[in-house]
Amino acid sequence: MTELTHVLADEAQLAAITKRVKRAHGQMGAVVRMLEEGRSCEDIVMQMAAVAKAINTAAFTLISSSLKECLTDPDVDSEQVSQKLQKLFLSLA
Repeated sequence: MTELTHVLADEAQLAAITKRVKRAHGQMGAVVRMLEEGRSCEDIVMQMAAVAKAINTAAFTLISSSLKECLTDPDVDSEQVSQKLQKLFLSLA
């Protein structure tokens, strides 16, 4: 059995995921600045939560979009794809 790899082809989903990850990157920079400035723990943790939510949403979107593409591709073993993407999904939990 060959190793399953998938590259998301949906340009709109790729753009949305990329935008979300870039936003999270900026938020992470804000966390660093807040730490360096001695901001309150509450403010920093709230910003970290925003980063985590953005990253998780991007990952879930990537998995669900990939699953949709793979399951509609007649050349792909849908059972193998489902199992691999389920493992990816669970790695985020």
